[in-house]
Amino acid sequence: MGPSGGGKSTLLAVIGGFLEPVSGRIEVNGRDLGGLAPFERPVAQLFQDGNLFPHLTIAQNVALGIAPKLSKNPEQDARVTNVLARVGLEGHGNRRPGGLSGGQQSRAALARVLVQDKPLVLLDEPFSALGPGLKAEMLVLAKEVLAADGRTLLMVTHDPTDAERVAGQVLLVAEGKVTGPHDRATLFADPPDALRDYLGD
Repeated sequence: MGPSGGGKSTLLAVIGGFLEPVSGRIEVNGRDLGGLAPFERPVAQLFQDGNLFPHLTIAQNVALGIAPKLSKNPEQDARVTNVLARVGLEGHGNRRPGGLSGGQQSRAALARVLVQDKPLVLLDEPFSALGPGLKAEMLVLAKEVLAADGRTLLMVTHDPTDAERVAGQVLLVAEGKVTGPHDRATLFADPPDALRDYLGD
């Protein structure tokens, strides 16, 4: 969590393999990710706008996560059907994004992340185009379905409410520097100076 321009999205880009770190190492489950291309990493990312292709059905959009050429086998078909049901889109697989509400499109984007079955999921200011109620609903859904699979969710946000809603631990990022991790349960009850500065208190 931190202000715009503080380095949050840059940090995600380094973890995802889109930028090279100047120093240090990125590890997931003890595996050094140095030198691995984004598609080789045990990392999935949900982008701000969802990146759904309007000419493809929802099922095809989700399947891109595991079958980029859309030549799915029966097991992959079953996985797509399963994740659509888990995000509340059962029976919507043959529809196109334009026929869905904003909340449903966000669920489809989340399903495409889920189907990849990677241990680390990155969320960059997720669901920011939704209203407050739908955004809160989607954050809780993402947290619950990923936790049920034993996956780690790493989200960047400028909104303390998001952190309070889904985080177990919080890193504060500002001016390219990271402080923490802080336990979410105690962070806001007794905020450190870095958080007080950010919140303007």
